[in-house]
Amino acid sequence: MKTIEYLSDPGLRSIFLPGVLAGLAIALFGGVLSVFVVMKRLAFIGQGISHAAFGGIGVAYVLGFGGAAAGAAFSAQLGIVFLFCLFAALQIGFLSSSESGRRGGKGNAQADTAIGIVLVASMGLGSLLLHIAEKNGRVATVSWESLLFGSIVSVSEADAWASGAVAVIILGGLFLVRRPLTFWAFDEPAAAAFGVNVGLMRLVLLVMLALATVTAMKLAGVVLATAMLVLPAAAAVQFSQRAGRVAALSVAFAVAAVVTGMMLSFELDWPTGASIVLVLAALFGAGWIKGRARGRGWSRTWQRAGSR
Repeated sequence: MKTIEYLSDPGLRSIFLPGVLAGLAIALFGGVLSVFVVMKRLAFIGQGISHAAFGGIGVAYVLGFGGAAAGAAFSAQLGIVFLFCLFAALQIGFLSSSESGRRGGKGNAQADTAIGIVLVASMGLGSLLLHIAEKNGRVATVSWESLLFGSIVSVSEADAWASGAVAVIILGGLFLVRRPLTFWAFDEPAAAAFGVNVGLMRLVLLVMLALATVTAMKLAGVVLATAMLVLPAAAAVQFSQRAGRVAALSVAFAVAAVVTGMMLSFELDWPTGASIVLVLAALFGAGWIKGRARGRGWSRTWQRAGSR
């Protein structure tokens, strides 16, 4: 098998192993965050943040930090993209929460419109700034396919370490606030009544989503970043109603998708990011079929939690 050869041969292992490790790190923090994204019905917000990264990339390239491989310039590029995504996340969160609150919880359609505006405006700005950077000679022609799907198998050892560090930061941060965050996610009005700072919990989740999105997009592209924040938990809730089990299944599905997708990529020479996304979609499809066979759709527990 090519997979065994790639990961056992000393010469090839240094090329392919960092991508595997980076993919597993993304699966860990993506699988956990996916639970809160699905629980709070923030899938569109996650998509908006990931696509907003286009705007951050455009800003970085215009400022001369595009295409940097390592060092201070690379750190500056990541910092710019992260700040842009964080700004977009806060704007999306503010628009969605304020619109819903102003209309007594019935402003979802208007909030979705506002999120869509932030999404397309960020992508439009990013496209324009990349075009300007190309005209000014600050960067060669940008491959939109690489931005969308990335090339996780070509990441460096430093990228793998960076993704591991981000996983530690996100998982550690979520562990520290796990009780109030989970309470807020399941029942926001009750959490507020019991003294939970719901605004802070929302901010924490949005910051974590921005950090996860920047990392996943940089290493694996926009499509995989979006998929990792939605599909693992969306598949998991088809198999269980218990929050702890859903979280465990979400992480397990994310890791399984990375492992299976990368094996398919190695063995069949398929695009790695697309392979992982399709495996996640297949897991969701299997869960949906299982749920339909039992005469139920989404878990009622999760429906109640997500509707609040």
